[in-house]
Amino acid sequence: MTRQHDREATQSVYDRVARICAAGSADPALAARFSAEIQPGELRKMKKFRFQLLARWLTTHFEPCRVADIGGGKGLFAYLLQRRGWQATVIDPVRQDLPDKFKDFALNRRVKIASAERVPHMDRPFDPSLGRYFDLLVGMHAHGSNAMVIDAAATFGCGFVLFPCCVIDEPFYPVIGVDWLECVADYAVYKGHAVYPFRINFKGQNIGLVAPGRCELVELGRTNVPAY
Repeated sequence: MTRQHDREATQSVYDRVARICAAGSADPALAARFSAEIQPGELRKMKKFRFQLLARWLTTHFEPCRVADIGGGKGLFAYLLQRRGWQATVIDPVRQDLPDKFKDFALNRRVKIASAERVPHMDRPFDPSLGRYFDLLVGMHAHGSNAMVIDAAATFGCGFVLFPCCVIDEPFYPVIGVDWLECVADYAVYKGHAVYPFRINFKGQNIGLVAPGRCELVELGRTNVPAY
């Protein structure tokens, strides 16, 4: 597939997901807000920078809250949010050390992370009962947890952000001709969520789904873009 065809296919998936979300209880004004580019004209980043990009997107739109980084691995995403005043916790059965550095886009250089730095960690797989402890559930690569995150948010009123990529160990599967993103969006609408598609600027599967739930949004017009 050429790059042009790939872009067209990705846009087609995004448009179909947007229609599914619009058929639910989504607010058109929020749909426009979440779909807008944070840095128009910015060159596409490599996938390894997805944590910085999602942290930038979240802190642009949401006020600090209690957030779960589900399947968070080394915890860089949680660390970036923690630096901005969020109560971020990694939920992952495999505990890993933080990386020793990360790329700061604003400074255009790598920033070292002190060896003494830590992020809170739950050494366990995610299950829906954990939703009671958080305001926002985030899964960038949450194998087998997408449906559970949606269920937890429906039960406890928290918000969620998901980047569905794998169907592994999920309780349902898309039929032939239906993208997994469409399937997850449809399930979220079925569970009563006001859910919205959005994109962040990295190569690969960069379409996310956001349901704000009870989270407080940043006031429109206020500059809140972090230097990642």
